[in-house]
Amino acid sequence: MVKERARILVVGGGYVGMYTALRLQRNLKAELRRGDAEIMLVTPDPYMTYQPFLPEAAAGSISPRHVVVPLRRVLGQCDVVIGEVQCIDHTTRTATLTTLATDEERTGARRVTYDELVLAPGSVSRTLPVPGLADHGVGFKTVEEAIGLRNHVLEQLDIASSTRDPALRDAALTFVFVGGGYAGVEALGELEDMARYAARYYHNVTPEDMKWMLVEASGRILPEVGEELGRYTVTELRRRNIDVRLDTRLESCADRVAVLSDGSRFPTRTVVWTAGVKPHPVLSATDLPLDDRGRLTCTAHLSVDGAPHAWAAGDAAAVPDVTAPEPGRECAPNAQHAVRQAKVLGDNVAHALRGEPLDTYAHKYAGSVASLGFHQGVAQVYGRKLKGYPAWFMHRAYHLSRVPTVNRKARVLAEWVIAGLFKREIVSLGSLEHPRAEFELAAGGKPSQEPPHNPKGSS
Repeated sequence: MVKERARILVVGGGYVGMYTALRLQRNLKAELRRGDAEIMLVTPDPYMTYQPFLPEAAAGSISPRHVVVPLRRVLGQCDVVIGEVQCIDHTTRTATLTTLATDEERTGARRVTYDELVLAPGSVSRTLPVPGLADHGVGFKTVEEAIGLRNHVLEQLDIASSTRDPALRDAALTFVFVGGGYAGVEALGELEDMARYAARYYHNVTPEDMKWMLVEASGRILPEVGEELGRYTVTELRRRNIDVRLDTRLESCADRVAVLSDGSRFPTRTVVWTAGVKPHPVLSATDLPLDDRGRLTCTAHLSVDGAPHAWAAGDAAAVPDVTAPEPGRECAPNAQHAVRQAKVLGDNVAHALRGEPLDTYAHKYAGSVASLGFHQGVAQVYGRKLKGYPAWFMHRAYHLSRVPTVNRKARVLAEWVIAGLFKREIVSLGSLEHPRAEFELAAGGKPSQEPPHNPKGSS
């Protein structure tokens, strides 16, 4: 039993944040009912995004609303606050945060106190000072970016179909993806598959007219599935006329021209950046210990080392891997570890409040699966390697089992069945990015050319 009222502050609504809060709801059910405990979750978005399904959402295989989980529905016993934590003073156990209300009220940031802190802000895209990247590049970490990229690719087909300028047509049909990890390879595979299908409905655009390119700075792609399957993936992508360039970097994309380190230059209107992630910037605005990569240094109990009452897991945490044969190894920052860490983290926070012994996080990495689109995939699970259709099927089966809530599982499965029976949708809804533009023009105004104040909403 918790001896006195305790407020647990969970920062972040991703894998770790949502699953930890969900676990705490179950573990502290009696305390929450009596009012002896309170769980506050602060997150910029009112939903958790299941990122492995982003490529399929971008390709139209899954509806965007089915790759996100509404936090208020699954966390009914938590106080879900839509906002962002600006800084944390763990010495006084105080967090400063802003919300949509504080922006409207113009009252300044809000300060909240807590007894236990769970830091799970996740990661952000790791970019390099590449000229033109901020102006012309697009990431692939959020559902908004995935849907925006889908609309953009279909829009390029429309441009290529209607222009009489050969240079513009060539640039519109050239798609450059930077980064050979899961995000880059799966996004490229699914979108190329979608665009090839969509080309049949254009009288003057064929799949052979399009140029798809994957640029990777190292000598291999998909390192998580092993060197052999990485080489197989390169071979399969090249068989689909995708230009895979290893040991190559993007030097510039200024003026819509991709300049590579091998001297190649490609006019392009599409540069997708998936070259890694870095810890969330909020970690640097805390007084908690960080490692040389900017992550929180944690113990095997998922507590922040040297900071009582502070906990962390996922991309933001450097968690020792107690199952590794050699000492000093850390758990990989992936969804497989994040989901399992969240369960142990939720248990340990409850144990700490009750004065009980803590559990140790120990999970041996099971393997990896990746989809290449077009019923193709690669998988390495418990040392066994799969290629082609079996790996693609395993990819879908595994992620269907892992997507949260029975509601989402049923909806995703239903969409897969429908997609197998009927033709793929190839509609671009790019106007969603500026929904008021037409009305502003009809009302006598001039549509704003500036980006909206809230990049995830209307202007």
